[in-house]
Amino acid sequence: MSELRASAGAPVCHVVTHVHWDREWYRPFESYRARLVELVEQVCRQLDSGSLEAFHLDGQTITMRDVADLRPDLVDEVRRHVRAGRLTIGPWHVLADNQLVSGENLVRNLLAARRHGAAVGDLTGIGYSPDAFGHPADLPRILNGFGIRTALVWRGAPPGLAEFRWRSPDGSEVYAVSQRYHEAEVLWTPEGRDDRLAAFLEGEAERRPDGPWLLMNGGDHLSPRDTTGVLAEVASSVDGRVELPQSSLEAFFDAVRVARPDPEVVEGELRRVGDLGSFLLPGTVSARVHLKQENARAETLLERIVEPLLALEQLAPSAPAAPPAPDASPIDGSSVGHLRHAWELVLENAPHDSICGCSVDKVHRENSVRTDRVEQLADQLVRRALLRRGYDTRVHGAPATDATRVVVLAPPAASGRAVPVEVDVVVAPDRTVVAATAPGGTEVPIEVEDRGVRRSFEADLDLLPDSVLARIQRVRFVTTAVAPGGFGVFDLRLAAVGEDASVDPTAPVDVDEQVDVGEQVDVGGGLEVAVAADGSFSVTDAAGIRRSGLARLVDGGDRGDTYNYDPPAEDRIVTAVAGEARVRRTPVRTVLSWTATLDLPRSLDATRDARAEDVVATPVAIELAHRHGRPGLEWSARFVNASLDHRLRVHSPVPGAPSTWTSGQHFSNLARPFGRALGPLPEAPNREAEIGTHPAHGYVVAGDGDHAIALLLDHVSEVQGLEPGPDGDAELAVTMLRSVGWLSRFDLRTRTTGAGPELPTPEAQELRPISARLGFRFGPDANDAFALADAADARRAGAVAFQLRNGTETTGDRTGVPIAVDDAIVSALKPADDGEGVILRLVNPTRVAREATVELSGPMVVSPVRFDESSDVDADAPTGPMIDAASEGERTLRIALGPYATQTFRLVRHR
Repeated sequence: MSELRASAGAPVCHVVTHVHWDREWYRPFESYRARLVELVEQVCRQLDSGSLEAFHLDGQTITMRDVADLRPDLVDEVRRHVRAGRLTIGPWHVLADNQLVSGENLVRNLLAARRHGAAVGDLTGIGYSPDAFGHPADLPRILNGFGIRTALVWRGAPPGLAEFRWRSPDGSEVYAVSQRYHEAEVLWTPEGRDDRLAAFLEGEAERRPDGPWLLMNGGDHLSPRDTTGVLAEVASSVDGRVELPQSSLEAFFDAVRVARPDPEVVEGELRRVGDLGSFLLPGTVSARVHLKQENARAETLLERIVEPLLALEQLAPSAPAAPPAPDASPIDGSSVGHLRHAWELVLENAPHDSICGCSVDKVHRENSVRTDRVEQLADQLVRRALLRRGYDTRVHGAPATDATRVVVLAPPAASGRAVPVEVDVVVAPDRTVVAATAPGGTEVPIEVEDRGVRRSFEADLDLLPDSVLARIQRVRFVTTAVAPGGFGVFDLRLAAVGEDASVDPTAPVDVDEQVDVGEQVDVGGGLEVAVAADGSFSVTDAAGIRRSGLARLVDGGDRGDTYNYDPPAEDRIVTAVAGEARVRRTPVRTVLSWTATLDLPRSLDATRDARAEDVVATPVAIELAHRHGRPGLEWSARFVNASLDHRLRVHSPVPGAPSTWTSGQHFSNLARPFGRALGPLPEAPNREAEIGTHPAHGYVVAGDGDHAIALLLDHVSEVQGLEPGPDGDAELAVTMLRSVGWLSRFDLRTRTTGAGPELPTPEAQELRPISARLGFRFGPDANDAFALADAADARRAGAVAFQLRNGTETTGDRTGVPIAVDDAIVSALKPADDGEGVILRLVNPTRVAREATVELSGPMVVSPVRFDESSDVDADAPTGPMIDAASEGERTLRIALGPYATQTFRLVRHR
């Protein structure tokens, strides 16, 4: 690599030749991969010839996996150049949209990069993430957890700052540099090259008068030119006024940190509207909303069910069994490869052009297939883990007639929680579930939803295929009888279908009756609710405080694309009309259901500046449920979308004129101001309007005291805090659907140029079944930030429940609880990446310090580690000093968690 030799006083401009490689975007994956192989072969050839001295392969190691599948010989070439210092890779496995995935997803991403990169060479130490559509507040914390102290960013960064100290809520910092707009064209062609270079250097001089400067010489899917020759040609044009060495990001960061060691501090998320061409593209948070829902399901399965189950198995292994017979089913094989493969599929969907929904339709069909495969793997891993513990969930043979059993696994952070359980059971066609008994013999109130009679099928390696006629029933109950992280077996009693409930007083009694719009319905818990004429609902609590207009459906036109919302100039807002309502009361919950009909314009009109006159009557099925003994309400809605070019949001008013609203983030929370629905429309070319929508994790909350309202979210959702109108309250608006038909367009009012190729994406119209679910908390239940985060986590990390096969023996101690956590969010409980023990990560996502309690059931060594699972822990980290809990005898650990702190530990069981 060239030495950085500058004339006296002349600044140095580091020329970093690179490529930005979207695995899938305006072409599907295989089309891009074929080109990737060509690019990598060319880069290696250029590095050998000297026409390139250095190259940055886009910060993601998955490119090596993709190349190896087709040309394993090229990986040897890459390894040679990486180890010689000519080629840099990483630090990520994929360049994810780091706002739309979970914090644990980002951690798994960096862990995967280390596994894949180990076979090639050292990864770059730069937190490379310039093309993500904004950056979350917790990213510096995550990077620090892998020993990374720098970040290269772009979209969403403060436009006036060339570099800054970017600080997470817990105090973690990285030295961040804001990359300028794409610079691929600066050195690309000889014609006008000197002028383009002069303009670029002038811009850099405005940002850093004395240097150093950074020219990212590359772009999307572009192979490098003869950089050595080009720089030799332009040397005369700069005439010693600046040095232009071929360099690396590491060398540039070393230089800029010396030259500007203490830049301005920027706290929180990076979601600012940029300057020329630096688009935030906020509409990607709600484009193809089904992808966000699918991703949340996949993350939840792995983070909250599969990993904890496998980790608990390591910490409390079942008693040694007799060696299996030679012909026994191999259920005891390692699950490491299965789990890593499942995460690989999740990570493949994480790049911004994938999870953001802004690619061609073929790409997103493949995204959904990957998620399906994750769900298949997760189901197999869970069932096999339960089978190893003696819980056979393969319902095979004649269906139950008198009784059946279900096994329940409670999440490890469920201390004090009433855990809701929902499980499907197979019984004889003429039988029904009438009662349930918890471990210890206590009767449990149940709700039974009959799913009809059909053939039940089961088969396995040691089970012949078996199809039997059976009745399928969904059983719901709430229990505190299972210890956190433990198993419990519940007995279900059956009776004949149609048997008089009065004969059996334990049988569930359901009441189903019609109610009028506006009629107050007592749903329990001191709450009365009513359906309003516009399809929203009101609730009155035990203190007599009434809240109206909750979950009001509001639909408007959208002439935008997958990147940006763009309302028509002559928009027509549609609200719903409520129809008949019914209330169903069961021993478990009270459910109010109704239909709200939206007369949605079929599409935009021919001008694309207004909505068409033709309308489609769209019924939305809504349910509002209260679980007895639990706070708040659960709202859900579903419909089939048959209209084009529109946005449907769920509005809920917040009285009391609040100035800010708060949402959960990866490991913290973040306050944002209420504001206008849309900022001023830009008139200059290559600009973007401010659209005040933001990604929210877990929950959103606004208001004070008795007027506070919180919404619990099922997935990362697009939320906006709308300032009060002339006659109304401020509102929280959650996007349920954004329906558009173009990858990008060049005629938007909110963005005055394209953000990609103008390609039709008819499937982004989301002409499919649409559903949404929100939890509502009010007043005191919405005021405690930790309780809200815990409630959101509880909705995500529910119990695992399966029916047990007839004849399964459940005697003996298989329910020992190896670990239980109180007063912290368990963000991760997983097998350690290196196979040595288990990783436990605790989070305090609030600004108030707290003390967590960890109860251990057996002798373990507990050691503090970083996110990367190494023991290289900084005792002066912003989260506070780590505890020294390596103890064989201590069974209760008390762990101080500072404001917004995360603490990670390795637990190793003594054998």
